[in-house]
Amino acid sequence: MEKKIGKKVEIKISADEAVQQGIYANMARISHTPEEITIDFIYLSYSPPFGKLRSRIVLNPKHAKRLMMALSHNIKKYEDNWGEITLPKPPTAPEIIH
Repeated sequence: MEKKIGKKVEIKISADEAVQQGIYANMARISHTPEEITIDFIYLSYSPPFGKLRSRIVLNPKHAKRLMMALSHNIKKYEDNWGEITLPKPPTAPEIIH
């Protein structure tokens, strides 16, 4: 059996309108087991405070690593075009009053 390496195949991907519109999330939570990596995309509101799980993606570890590499590559391309993405300093823990 001969394998053809490097052959390009066009794959058409369809999605319904709701999926095409996307969702907004301002937080992600990542957890894992030996077999899977789960990414929860969450919307947090601060007034009044609440959170809502918007989407959950479950990946095998190899695919998760490929996603991480692709995201890193695209962030670099973004910064090359639009400038460095700067992050604010993380907030300090609130003081606990007894």
